[in-house]
Amino acid sequence: MFRRRKKGPQLTRTQALGLTPVKSPGLIREERLSPEALRLTYPLTLRPWTAALMRRFSRQEPAAMTGRLELDEMGAAVWDLIDGRRSVKRIAELFGESYQVHPREAEVSVTRFLRELGRRGLVGMTEGPGGKPL
Repeated sequence: MFRRRKKGPQLTRTQALGLTPVKSPGLIREERLSPEALRLTYPLTLRPWTAALMRRFSRQEPAAMTGRLELDEMGAAVWDLIDGRRSVKRIAELFGESYQVHPREAEVSVTRFLRELGRRGLVGMTEGPGGKPL
């Protein structure tokens, strides 16, 4: 009944920082709430059994469900730095310089944020600009 998730290939820290984040094309709607804040609206992807339960007990069609994520000033700054050309390391460097954060702390914060965006399906990773997706 409960299956363990298969883990992808383990990357070294250097390899992970060399990856390039790419926004999911055409799926995400951006809305500026203020110059610092941003709201992302995106379609939710449901597991088949969850979609079946929703069809049975809800009036809302699962395909029409959307998620919303509101980003504060720092989150919006990182989101704006994702252009498909900059590596994770470069994004962390620019973030650290902008907010006067220690480089290691900026690196950890940016990678955690990108991991969360990836978990929600908002970004993917490639091996360098224009590289193959992972």
